[in-house]
Amino acid sequence: MKITLLDAATLGDDLSYNLFHEFGEVRVFNISPADRVAQNIADSDVVVINKVKLGAVNLADAKSLKLICIAATGFDNVDLDYCRSRGIAVCNVVGYSTPCVAQVTVAMALSLITHLPEFDACVRSGEYTARGIPNRLTPVYHEIAGKTWGIIGFGNIGKQVGRVAEALGCRVLVHKRTPIDGVPCVDLDRICRESDILSIHTPLNDSTRGLLDERHIKMLKRNAIVINVARGAVTDEAALAAAVREGRIGALGVDVYSTEPFAVDHPFYSIKDYPNVCFTPHMAWGGFETRVRVMTEMAENIRDFLSGGRRNRVD
Repeated sequence: MKITLLDAATLGDDLSYNLFHEFGEVRVFNISPADRVAQNIADSDVVVINKVKLGAVNLADAKSLKLICIAATGFDNVDLDYCRSRGIAVCNVVGYSTPCVAQVTVAMALSLITHLPEFDACVRSGEYTARGIPNRLTPVYHEIAGKTWGIIGFGNIGKQVGRVAEALGCRVLVHKRTPIDGVPCVDLDRICRESDILSIHTPLNDSTRGLLDERHIKMLKRNAIVINVARGAVTDEAALAAAVREGRIGALGVDVYSTEPFAVDHPFYSIKDYPNVCFTPHMAWGGFETRVRVMTEMAENIRDFLSGGRRNRVD
């Protein structure tokens, strides 16, 4: 059996692939440009991907391919309809990144509401020493306790963020497609109007694409903090950038983008140096323990598939 990892560089260079050797020959490509994917998987039985897009164009000649393992929960980069037509199984990994993404979400919120980078820069620049004053209290910052934290998408990550937000003294509101008992679920208009912090944790699909659109962004409080750690295309990125430029929201934290990495003509490029912006390079899922966990889970998916199971199948 031949197992091919197509974009190992996106998983970090500190992981071992020994788990996969028990299944057969393992080939590792750090990066697979779009025009090389078909060639790289031509004789593969199992393909492991993270960000590579797979569909009819590059799967057609992969006659031996039986299983695609995605090193992520989202699977919008794989054409499931085509895979079903070819009998190619597709597995994702569920719940592996919950602690890490929740941690980064809360870290972004705390950093933005407290202006930590600016206070840190004051000391690093020598200003604190030169001023001779024992403290500096500008820019003004606010306590997070008592604020309303809105959560769009209430899966594993959204629930964990909600637990932490409540522990910090926040009132939590939730927007999800199917409301559940015991959770303060509200419509999108209300969560946009009432949230001091609004974090997004919903998967990308036909119903969520562009969910936080220009109309809803205009409903946000002037001091609202928006955090997107879900998928870039869940929001109207141009409208968010305009809201930051025009001072219509308080701050913006984003780890995911409709195009990754985003180019110089992307709406966020022009605001990347704003002090009330925190842009990170799609790293929220990637703590070391998280990446070890995802490798272990993918090995379990392969083992289960070979024994006839359907563990984590999404096809």
